[in-house]
Amino acid sequence: KKWQSFEALQILSSKMGGKLEESKKEHGPGMVFRDIYSTCLLIFCSLIVMTVIWSGNTRIGQDSHAIVSFFIFVLAISWLAIVEGGQASLVGLPPVQMDLYKESHPISHKTMTIINKGDNLDRYLMGRQFMVLALVFIENMCGHPVDEERKILGMPLVINKIFLGTGLALFFMTAMGAKISAQVNASRCMLDYGNNYFCFLTMQAARLIEVSGLLHCCYVVQMFFAYASGQPLKSKEAPRNAVQSLFFWTRVVFSTAILVFALTVTISALFEEKTTMWKGVPPTVSVILFFGFMTVVGMLEGMQIAFFAVAKMTDAEREVKPWAKKTCDILFEGDGRNLPGFMVGRQMCVTLCFFIVARVTTVIPPEKGEKNLLDVGDVLQKFFETGLLGALITTILASITWQLVASAFPMAFLSTPITYVLLRFCLLLEWTGLCQGAWVVARLEAKFRGLMRDEIFIGTADERALKQIKDKSENLKGPARPVPLIGYTNVPDGSLELMSINEGVKDVSKKTTDSNSSMEDTARTEVNNV
Repeated sequence: KKWQSFEALQILSSKMGGKLEESKKEHGPGMVFRDIYSTCLLIFCSLIVMTVIWSGNTRIGQDSHAIVSFFIFVLAISWLAIVEGGQASLVGLPPVQMDLYKESHPISHKTMTIINKGDNLDRYLMGRQFMVLALVFIENMCGHPVDEERKILGMPLVINKIFLGTGLALFFMTAMGAKISAQVNASRCMLDYGNNYFCFLTMQAARLIEVSGLLHCCYVVQMFFAYASGQPLKSKEAPRNAVQSLFFWTRVVFSTAILVFALTVTISALFEEKTTMWKGVPPTVSVILFFGFMTVVGMLEGMQIAFFAVAKMTDAEREVKPWAKKTCDILFEGDGRNLPGFMVGRQMCVTLCFFIVARVTTVIPPEKGEKNLLDVGDVLQKFFETGLLGALITTILASITWQLVASAFPMAFLSTPITYVLLRFCLLLEWTGLCQGAWVVARLEAKFRGLMRDEIFIGTADERALKQIKDKSENLKGPARPVPLIGYTNVPDGSLELMSINEGVKDVSKKTTDSNSSMEDTARTEVNNV
């Protein structure tokens, strides 16, 4: 019965022209040009990466077979898309009353039942970020060439240096084909995107990773920011008992010890000039760049969570602070395209910062006659050279910590001029169109999967307020106002007229869109006038 209702709604929306119509306003000549050249860049980079994989010129390919490398790569990049898109859904839906989508999206409802319980949202965010790190690491082993001098399809070696030596080919393929496109769709179709068991199992896997305690020191940072800001850190769970406290703080100590060890190794390598940092840069400058760019990455990570958190708030709730109002005015102007547009620019900016951080933190092998870093053995020296310690530092200090702070205090995070400046910069990067192909991939995915905007099912925050359906303010840790899908127009008002004529369709509309009689009367009057 639920599936019949959902199919009926799709038929209704499709017949009235409101399901997936392209907005002509958004697709001017400039936009079309950027769509084309960025999509060509995506295809070219994907061709390069696939050629490297099938030639066996990867670490996994050399250890096993090119076919194994290919399937692991496809699995990793597909799962990465689910992880990135799932974040937008799970962080954005907590404020919405779950009864509104219990019948239309049963799996999303099942997932949110777990997420809304206690502090599971913070736990999910922590485990999710580590999953991203692990999946990207697997992608590098499957898609990055071992021999960067081997020609690709007979092209000049300069192509290798530009796209393979810098990692740009793998970046563009991953960013446009998985990460950004998934976030763009999920930020606008939260209910549809998370209504499958792949997202449900991913959520459970993230919670399992959090239990391990590898990243538990982030909680201490969150507590510190709460104390420094004078805002109490509220928990939805009862205070820990003695056993729970012992288990929690044991994991905090374990995680902190790992972080201190990683920082010691990385900073020692910087002062001994044993990293891949560009030659001629003084060690002190390298340390400043290291922490400076990690701060920028952290701000961008926190902004993403904070933007999701205020998206379903009303305009009045977002206008409490001057800088928050200026930021939200830009973020939600027009049809709301700037929210996913920011995510595109954010991904590009974060990648640029990660490139510099990677150069700063990657340990190089000692030259002949030199001792290993910190006089460790050869096995531990090889482990240092993998770059995992730098990745762990970045994950904790430049990602998870900032996300936890932003999820707890979204309005405070938005009330700074730095947030406003970074938003403008990210929108400028998105305007260049280098990752515009992500919008093309997102549109194709939306049409293939039949994704529909959230307001079709639950309305906007203002509409729910008019119907006296209050969002749960205690769950305002994630997005909010569902905005129109990429370049797609709204469902025409005439669809409500059809609902009032056809009893079967009307019954479906009541269950899925919660339309009331006043909205139908208004739509009927407008249709009659036309």
